[in-house]
Amino acid sequence: MASSQIPDWVTADLFEDLLKANVEGYSKVKNFKAVIGSAAGENYATVMLRVKVEVELKDGKSKPVSFMVKLPHHLEALQEMTKRNHFFEIERTMYNEVVPEMEAIYKAAGVDITFGAKSYDLKNAKSDYVALEDLGVKGFKNANRLEGLEQTHTERVLRKLAQWHAASAVRVATKGLYPDILLQGFFKDDNRPMMTETMKGMGARFHKSCLTYEGHELFIDNVKALQSVFIDKMFEIGKPDPNEFNVLNHGDLWSNNIMFQYDAFGKIKEVYLVDYQIPKYGTVAQDLLYFLISSTKLEDKIAKFDYYIKVYHDNLVEHLKILNYKKPIPSLRDIHFALLKYGFYGYAVASGVMAGVLLDPTEAASFEKFVGETEADVDFQMQLYNTPRFRKHISVVMPWLLNRGSLEI
Repeated sequence: MASSQIPDWVTADLFEDLLKANVEGYSKVKNFKAVIGSAAGENYATVMLRVKVEVELKDGKSKPVSFMVKLPHHLEALQEMTKRNHFFEIERTMYNEVVPEMEAIYKAAGVDITFGAKSYDLKNAKSDYVALEDLGVKGFKNANRLEGLEQTHTERVLRKLAQWHAASAVRVATKGLYPDILLQGFFKDDNRPMMTETMKGMGARFHKSCLTYEGHELFIDNVKALQSVFIDKMFEIGKPDPNEFNVLNHGDLWSNNIMFQYDAFGKIKEVYLVDYQIPKYGTVAQDLLYFLISSTKLEDKIAKFDYYIKVYHDNLVEHLKILNYKKPIPSLRDIHFALLKYGFYGYAVASGVMAGVLLDPTEAASFEKFVGETEADVDFQMQLYNTPRFRKHISVVMPWLLNRGSLEI
């Protein structure tokens, strides 16, 4: 979406009430500009705008203010998927109700924890939207997704994730399940045909690429056999087992959905999670496998996996106790059992999300390229699976998944 395609209803008037309520001494808007807020290949399913406002205050001084606004994609197929999955309704519910409730649970226990950006209402918006504070103003930024997170960053993310999971488990234990709209993530029957179709193409491309990976003889038969049952297995994983420890997963926890704030010495001060469009109630294995396989650095991905699970579990236990969780607290072994039981999800992440995370920035990267069947789309998908960076990661991850039984039918 070029700047010329920024909706014409995104004007200064739309932000008037917001500015009056949030800028002390507000008088009027001097300058207003909306620009595309994310580079190609950094944000696929929606459009991010950065809205920059120069405000004149009552004392005559000027003050710069900015917001982030997420809007539906201009592509019709994406708009339909967004509507069918209620992405915007879900994300605004997360920002306006679920996350504040989790923060309030901590506050009641005497602990101050913030999970993400403040969200705002825009009264006269002409489409679905999510309006947020611009975290860039506070110095928040993403880490380099291509390099992957090293140990210090990973430990801080796991701490924040454990806090999130603990609060959601306590919420369910005390108030009951979340509304239906937040429970299923992408695993809705409506999505099955589209997922099956997408997987047919992507699965074939991945299998073809696998034949050229070092050591592929070990796992190529499994990859071939998994193609026909891939979606069934994903939907199986999507059903929560009431006898296990379940939480509201973030659902899309990769490096671009995690923001870090640093002090003057480059030390991490704070970690925020963003992009709450596909939360999913169920096993903690989903968020753990998604994050650790997609977003950690190559040298640590497998070598420190068990250590990272221990870090997560230590933090989970600490925060479940802080919040006075009344049900049995899962043991470290319980978490490892879940990771083995749902290990196939690790394969889904490695052969899907991880390829997108490790792809060099390119104008060619778009949602339709991931799912399309034109010659250019197929070329793009083959490129995804054949960059030197992805090949290094996948050749480490696949034998590990095989040895854990994650590629078994």
